Amino acid sequence: MRISDLSRQTGVPVATIKFYLREGLLPPGRPTARNQAQYDEVHRRRLSMIRTLTSLGQLELSAVRELLRALEDEGRCLPELFTMVSRALPPVDTAKDQAETSTEQARVTAFIDSLGWKVEPDASARAILSQVLAAMDRLNCGQGVEFFEPYAKAAEQHASRELDLLGKRDEGCDRASAIVRAILVDVANTALRRMAYEHLVNQRFAGGPSGG
Repeated sequence: MRISDLSRQTGVPVATIKFYLREGLLPPGRPTARNQAQYDEVHRRRLSMIRTLTSLGQLELSAVRELLRALEDEGRCLPELFTMVSRALPPVDTAKDQAETSTEQARVTAFIDSLGWKVEPDASARAILSQVLAAMDRLNCGQGVEFFEPYAKAAEQHASRELDLLGKRDEGCDRASAIVRAILVDVANTALRRMAYEHLVNQRFAGGPSGG
């Protein structure tokens, strides 16, 4: 298909596709004439992946580029790729309020150890949880890190359910689908919790003074 057909099928403007080609996010098309090339299903799927990761996944384009390059590297094992997904979370300024979060960092480390989880010391999720605890304490809405234990256990069950789809070996599995699914399930979990919260708030408080 021509680049105009690729644009029409994916909803991505031609100018954006050309930008992705220049930046190496898309592989070159098959040249057919001067300044013309043919594109195929590989390009269509790659464009859909980029669009999904930057919109729903809210990843920066630089993070998407790194993930795509890693997926093309056959020497990368699946655990490395999932570590990259964790690192691709929206960035946090780990230096900001470091003194304020130092206590929370220690609490988070103890919490992770109590769960028996193996998480790298520099994992961005550690910093995020530490900053969440510090902010909750500062705003007088904190319940301590122990409050999150049921959430952690549920998260482990959910992660296990996803990984069960891959089996015990990463050979032969669709690594791109596994990575995209991990990111999108994270988004879906947030959406489900918000809907559950709205449902329960309406159920529990609808008959209150402001319930009408």
